[in-house]
Parts: sequence; structure tokens; C-alpha cells
Amino acid sequence: MTRYLLRRFRNRYLLVYYFSLFFTAFFFIVLTSHSALGTDKGAIYVGSLACRQCHPIEYENFVSYAKKSHSFESIERLRKGLSQQEIEQCYSCHTTGYGKNGGFVSLEETPHLKNAGCEVCHGPASEHVLKQDASSIKRELTKEDCVECHISERVTAFRFKPLIHGGAH
Repeated sequence: MTRYLLRRFRNRYLLVYYFSLFFTAFFFIVLTSHSALGTDKGAIYVGSLACRQCHPIEYENFVSYAKKSHSFESIERLRKGLSQQEIEQCYSCHTTGYGKNGGFVSLEETPHLKNAGCEVCHGPASEHVLKQDASSIKRELTKEDCVECHISERVTAFRFKPLIHGGAH
């Protein structure tokens, strides 16, 4: 293989240059893939579909019964009458991790986080998925965990009932 490359690239400096580019790109990809999983800077959001493999019953219950599993539909339904700023205010409760490390950015960049998923309650799950460690997510939920979105003004304005077991498990 090396002889072929030497014949192909008569200038050895050019060969060294291409090898260094290849290895630089390779290590960049490896390092960024680890940080994308949250191993360097804390956990990030991976989306509810990542939960499905290990938690199939909970996942199926969630997508079948929890209204938040399709919460982005509310934004889509009301989008026409809202400004971009008003729409972005909806993202904090109707998407997963909006404004947080690795959270929802836009439909184009992070479509897997467009609904309020498992990680809204349990926290970003990249480390949990990577290490299979239950201590890396929030397991015991309380009513206080819900108040970020389920505040009395929103309950009245949008006529919904906050449920402590609204995640369908």
C-alpha cells in the first residue's frame, strides 16, 4: 500500500501533507463525537427515540398517551398568528432542552428534539445512554420538577391539567 502511495504521490511532502490531513480529520471526528455524547462538557439531549431501545414499554406509553410527546403540533397549529419571538417563547415548554447545552435549536438542526420528550423531566440523557448508568438521569420526579412549564398562569391560559404522571409511566 505504501509503495503504491509513493508511486502515486511522487512528492513525499505531498504524501505527508495528505496523511496529516487525514489523521487530523480522523481525530477531530473522534473527539467531537465524544463531546457530542456529552463526555467532555456534561450530558446533552439525545431525544426520546434514544430511550426506546432500553425502555420500550415506557417509550410506547409515552408516545401513545402523553400529550407532550407531540407538543410541537401546538406550535405548528398556532404559528401563522405568532411572531418569531412569540414562537421562540413556546419552545422552552414545547421542545426538549431549548436554550440549554445540546437542546433544541430548530427543526432543521435538531428535529429529534422538536417535542417535549423524556429528557424534559429526566434531564439530558447522553451520559445515561453512553454509560447505561441510572444515576446519570433524574429518576424520582416531584411536582416541583413540573413547575418550569406547568405554572398557574399557563394552566389557566391554555386549559390544561398538570399531571405528575403525565409522562405515561
